[in-house]
Amino acid sequence: MTWFRRPGPSRFVGRDGQARRAAARPRPVQGRLGRVRASRLVSLLLLLQARGRMTAQELADELEVSLRTIYRDVESLSASGVPVYAERGSTGGYQLLDGYRTRLTGLTAAEAESLFLTGLPGPASELGLGAVLAAAEVKLMAALPKGQAERAARARERFHLDVPGWFHGGEPTPFLSAIADAVWNQRRVRVSYRRWKRPTPVARTIEPLGLVLKAGHWYLIARSDGGDRTYRVDRVEELELLEEVFERPGDFELAAFWQGYLDRFHRDMFSGEAVVRFSPEGMRRLPHLVTPAVIQAARENAGEPDAEGWVRTVIPIESVRHAHGDLMRFGCEVEVLAPAELRDRVAASARAVLRLYEG
Repeated sequence: MTWFRRPGPSRFVGRDGQARRAAARPRPVQGRLGRVRASRLVSLLLLLQARGRMTAQELADELEVSLRTIYRDVESLSASGVPVYAERGSTGGYQLLDGYRTRLTGLTAAEAESLFLTGLPGPASELGLGAVLAAAEVKLMAALPKGQAERAARARERFHLDVPGWFHGGEPTPFLSAIADAVWNQRRVRVSYRRWKRPTPVARTIEPLGLVLKAGHWYLIARSDGGDRTYRVDRVEELELLEEVFERPGDFELAAFWQGYLDRFHRDMFSGEAVVRFSPEGMRRLPHLVTPAVIQAARENAGEPDAEGWVRTVIPIESVRHAHGDLMRFGCEVEVLAPAELRDRVAASARAVLRLYEG
């Protein structure tokens, strides 16, 4: 039975209209359950405020509860004065009254501490949002209760996020702000793009769908010629923002597209294999000179060390040219056994180095 509180210190009323006396001291377990339910009600309210109309099943999936629990929670919100209503039909669901907003955030101390770990002032400035981010942080700090504001500020004093990788200062991206504007406003753009293969550069009219920051590099995902493609923003040489507005595809999900792109990239990156021998020192250098996939393969395929500690193994290679450059970093701590073309290239480079120093 659902209960609603009637004014008074210890009187509760059920739906049947009968008054009953509440227990003077609720059991601790009941208190914990009450706090859990209160937190869930706040989450439900904020979901409806942030996303608009949602079905009972969508709310149940998001909050990981049953449909009956959602029905009870919505009824409780309505009884407490929250203007939530339901629309029937295939496109129906629960929705807040237009214009209704709650100031309730339900932030816990730990959540307040984590807020500034998501702040990336460098990338925000590159997107042209540095001043906006700073203003938002000031307003957020002012809105938080004193104790939570102090905890949030303390987290920022103790943690700093540095996005670019080592030995990489980031390539200049003069068109990033304009591209971000096109993403926000669904504007078509015409770009001159420097590809890694010929012909380069190429001119294309694209529909920008999203931006991704990966290891210090900005990538643009855009629709062009009926397909979704990925572009390095620092390779855009010219850009013209067009007046044409495009319709964003309803089934496009940026995170899902990017994960699929990464999966295809890793799957297609290696086109062959090489048989090599590493010295003990060469095996120790592996983590510093090659990619994780090559390290894993070298260790998994390694045979038993010979009398001098050398290990024969098989590693994946992107191409003979790429493998040649990677393996030359090991100097005399690696011997290529196959393929013959790769072995000949490494041997030729070794002879050239020897001639240089002998001369």
